[in-house]
Amino acid sequence: MNKLTLTLAVIFMSAITAFSAEPGAPSSVTIAKICTNCHKAEANILRGHLDGVSFKAQTIQMKIDGYVNLIRFDEDEIKVVNDERKNGDGELLKDNKIKKGHEIKIEYTEENGVKTAKRLVAKPPVDVPKEMLITTAEIEKLVAKGPAKGAYFLYDSRPTARFIEGAIPTAVSLPYPEFDKNLDKLPKDKNALVIFYCSGVTCNMSPGSADKAKKLGYTNLKVYKDGMPAWYEKSYASLTPQSMKEACKDVPYVVLDTRKLKIVSAGFIPGAVPFPVAKAAAQAKSLNITQKKAPIVVYDAKGGKDAVVAAKELVKAGYGNVKVLTGGFEAWKAAQYDVATGNPSSKVTYVPKPRPGEMDLDEFNKILATHPANVLIVDVRNATEAKAGRLKESVVIPLNDFAERVAEFPKDKQIVLHCNTGVIAEMAYNALKNMGVSNVKFVNARFKFEKDGSYSITKE
Repeated sequence: MNKLTLTLAVIFMSAITAFSAEPGAPSSVTIAKICTNCHKAEANILRGHLDGVSFKAQTIQMKIDGYVNLIRFDEDEIKVVNDERKNGDGELLKDNKIKKGHEIKIEYTEENGVKTAKRLVAKPPVDVPKEMLITTAEIEKLVAKGPAKGAYFLYDSRPTARFIEGAIPTAVSLPYPEFDKNLDKLPKDKNALVIFYCSGVTCNMSPGSADKAKKLGYTNLKVYKDGMPAWYEKSYASLTPQSMKEACKDVPYVVLDTRKLKIVSAGFIPGAVPFPVAKAAAQAKSLNITQKKAPIVVYDAKGGKDAVVAAKELVKAGYGNVKVLTGGFEAWKAAQYDVATGNPSSKVTYVPKPRPGEMDLDEFNKILATHPANVLIVDVRNATEAKAGRLKESVVIPLNDFAERVAEFPKDKQIVLHCNTGVIAEMAYNALKNMGVSNVKFVNARFKFEKDGSYSITKE
């Protein structure tokens, strides 16, 4: 057993020990809830979402619902099947060939408490008969007409939690797992045009819903296979005040008010920024949000055309998560939600929700400037990388050395981890948490070191 294998063995054994007394801990949670719609838990198989790959640490980070799992792999030994059904070894995991967040299955062996990935399979696109497919353009035309004139029934097969984050306008929530309990939502006319959609080309929920409807006798069924990811690229979603209120608890939003400024000052949704519809095209192009998939909610007085016009301009400008508030400001106020008055902020800001354990970059820069005695900065890169350039304030403890050097992490100090990109630092964070080191954070940023000793830290 080489040094890397031995080190990872201790790390993963520590992870199991740390959580073994907890019901539903990573060692016992092997399948994500969403996967249980089509699969059951199986021995030596993990089902969840790809969260990161480090070839330096020979580690795959996988999320199964709220749990983070670290699984070792050998680049030359692992068998990989990507979403295009191409077979290969670890090369297929490089350069983001399988996207972060993609559903994956890992077949593994376990020895001395260490899980080693032998085969990784990315979920392929679902197979839907060609005659049942409907395109984004066709959905757009129907939505523009509305259900009455368009003579259609559109159903969102995703779980309710996803529906409330934003749905195709005119869609009704009919989650696939709850399909049989909500048959009353289906039209009485079994020859009516019935359309199902879900989370994209690999999602089984909309085809599954169509199969159930077919068995009930419905004859004019369509599946919008591309689903919400494709819809967001071309158009805006709708969001009710209740859904917005619920979604904003966990996810930060940019809120834009398309009404005239003198009207806005008399009452607006807290945090909203004026975005007059007359200037929407110009403002959309100059909007200072670097993350194009930041959730943006646009509203007008009563959920009319102004919000739709502004939303379309934002989509044209490349923003891929735009929503229109159903019923506008009047619906928000009617729901008796908080209303602000006075002069709203004129500056649009967006701060994404940090990952668990992530330290704010401003906070880290403050630590670098003040050198507090109760903080230890740890560079988790390998010795060769650190020799080429590092922070003078840091100590170098590579992730692969954690097990034998765990005593070097003081319990009375805040531990802050960093690498070059944040990927290995996050893995190191999860490894330390699993080893019982609780006062730890990591920096999710890009570090660039120059030969003259200077460096830059940027958030991407």
